Amino acid sequence: MAQINSLLATLKKALKSHGITYADLAPTLDLSEASVKRLFAEQTISLQRLEQICQLMELEISDLVQLMNEQQPRLQHLSIEQEQEITQDLVLLLITVSVLNRWTLPDIISYYKLSESDCIQKLARLDKLKIIELLPKNNIKLLVAPNFSWHENGPIQQFFQANIAKEYFKTKFNNEDECLIVLNGMLSSQSNGEFQRKLKKLAREFDDINNQDVALPLESRNGVTVVMAVRNWRYGLFEPLLRK
Repeated sequence: MAQINSLLATLKKALKSHGITYADLAPTLDLSEASVKRLFAEQTISLQRLEQICQLMELEISDLVQLMNEQQPRLQHLSIEQEQEITQDLVLLLITVSVLNRWTLPDIISYYKLSESDCIQKLARLDKLKIIELLPKNNIKLLVAPNFSWHENGPIQQFFQANIAKEYFKTKFNNEDECLIVLNGMLSSQSNGEFQRKLKKLAREFDDINNQDVALPLESRNGVTVVMAVRNWRYGLFEPLLRK
């Protein structure tokens, strides 16, 4: 019932944005304006009439459903306690990262040595955390917002910094799919802020590209981790040479 309410609310918004009134709908549905109002009030619109209304707006029903999904409130952050819970369960963390990258249950169990029952148990936990909705046949619907992120310096970031930093840089970055750029300079506070804004813009572009590739099969995609950072820092090696 909740989905019906949301769909009809989205339909009303779409009609308003197209400048279509109940009076405009009446001839299309072969009804009086009063009958059209009653259909919406009683929420008794059949699929056939829903399709007729969508056609008037040059939309498919699937377009309307997509609009409804886009308008749903999405999760932008977990709580600190929820992040902490995830870091304490390595399998849960692994599956969390996988679903955020739009992996399906078959993808996960084909790639990792995990049983289907274990995966489903962890997915059920993510469902309770509102990161996903676990649908029939164990399909996964991601509920996070496009700008979802972990807390700055929160449990997830701290976990990766403590456990992955050394492993991440344990390579010469010589392969075609690797790149390491180290920059050093002297920036004013204003220029530093401008550069950070450009880094954040680049991060959004990475998310856009990542979302575009979701439709590709898993075997056509490889895991990519990008580390971008800027800070006021001097090499510790030079500390003994500094004038105190």
